[in-house]
Amino acid sequence: MGTLKGAAVRVFTGEVGSPIVVRRQRLVLWIAILASFVSFLDSSVINVALPAITRELGGGITTQQWVVDAYLITLGSLILVAGSLSDLLGRVVVLRAGLVGFGATSVMCALAPTSEVLILARALQGVAGALLVPSSLALISSNFDGAARAKAIGHWTAGTTVAFIAGPLLGGVLVDSVGWRWVFGINVLPIAVTLFMLGILRAEEERKKGVRIDYPGAVLCVLGLAGPVYALIEQGNYGWGSLLIQIPFALGILCLAGFIWRQKTARQPLLPLSLFSVRNFAVGNLATALIYAALSIGGFIIVLFLQQVAGFPATFAALALLPVSIVNILLASWFGSLAGKFGPRWFMALGPVVAGIGYILMLASETPVNYWTQLMPGILLFAVGLSATVAPLTAAILGSVSEQQAGIGSALNNAVSRVAGLLGIALVGLVVGNKLELDGFHRMLAVTAVLLVLGGVVSAVGIQNHNPRREAP
Repeated sequence: MGTLKGAAVRVFTGEVGSPIVVRRQRLVLWIAILASFVSFLDSSVINVALPAITRELGGGITTQQWVVDAYLITLGSLILVAGSLSDLLGRVVVLRAGLVGFGATSVMCALAPTSEVLILARALQGVAGALLVPSSLALISSNFDGAARAKAIGHWTAGTTVAFIAGPLLGGVLVDSVGWRWVFGINVLPIAVTLFMLGILRAEEERKKGVRIDYPGAVLCVLGLAGPVYALIEQGNYGWGSLLIQIPFALGILCLAGFIWRQKTARQPLLPLSLFSVRNFAVGNLATALIYAALSIGGFIIVLFLQQVAGFPATFAALALLPVSIVNILLASWFGSLAGKFGPRWFMALGPVVAGIGYILMLASETPVNYWTQLMPGILLFAVGLSATVAPLTAAILGSVSEQQAGIGSALNNAVSRVAGLLGIALVGLVVGNKLELDGFHRMLAVTAVLLVLGGVVSAVGIQNHNPRREAP
């Protein structure tokens, strides 16, 4: 096995090796990219479909929040469980289960007759989505080594970036042409192709011995997130004085406290709290929570505002944020190189502040909306700030832990960003009210700007440029 892996590395890096190994590695890479692609595509495509969904199924902004957050609750809370399942059952088994589950729940979403069925299907889709990303990265790690692995992960990252760029545009075209249901139905094709490729791969399963899954911790995490999110979304319908809001909120907080206690006492915790004793890891994840909450809120509220208040078609609303992806592609690697040379601290400090100023500029928006003069300048400034932030942020977090803990460190950071987005979307109704109007849009822009600036302040105060890598115990 070691000989085969070494040969694979030599072929991938241009040394003499077996063409069979080259083909196998290419197949593995495509499987990993496509498996993650559908999960990232679904995350990026949904916002543009929300107005059409509520026009048909009803429910207003509350339904729109639940359609997004039902997916994020299960995805964010179970992504760490999925990593353990991959070790216990084998990454191919878990990946195949995730693909089949994601395909089935996508069809369920597409055929949903009511908003309640759609929300349930989205929650189940999040469960399946949680199985995809950790298993796809584990598949790369087991088939590539050294520099070849870094290059493969780079290709994987590029592939998932395409999903973020193509998702909103594809969603807008589908909503305006054949309807919102095809936003979910389109998942079936790449899933079928990926399952076919997995069949060709015939990979040998690698299962780790002695792995235990912290099921009580997983249940506490799901309930701990669901309770407060339910309260934040539904408070507009029932009011904070209602027991229907107070009880789930209180139980959720208790479950979160129980989850933290469980992670301190479990033999194999989902969340190794010892990692947070590393300064850059702890501060970097706090900054991640603030910044990614802002990213989720901003993308959600701008797309809704352009459709529901400004009256733009779904396709143009999707195109409104395309400059963010383009600027990120052009500048992210350059900022990453500069951060590697000078350290991540001031890029993580100034980048979010610049991005926040971009949202402050958008406060000039009025109705009727002129996208080019009222929103475009702020979006471009936000894009530059975001480009300066993301690569240094990732480097600071992963560079603070040992190579042996890079996998769990990456999974934790991914979970933090998902949960932050979940809570950010849940806050929208509290700030905006039951109906999105210009004043509510302005309040949400201000909240987004504050979160971004706070992310920069936290980084400026807490991040160290020369943080020694923590060695695995």
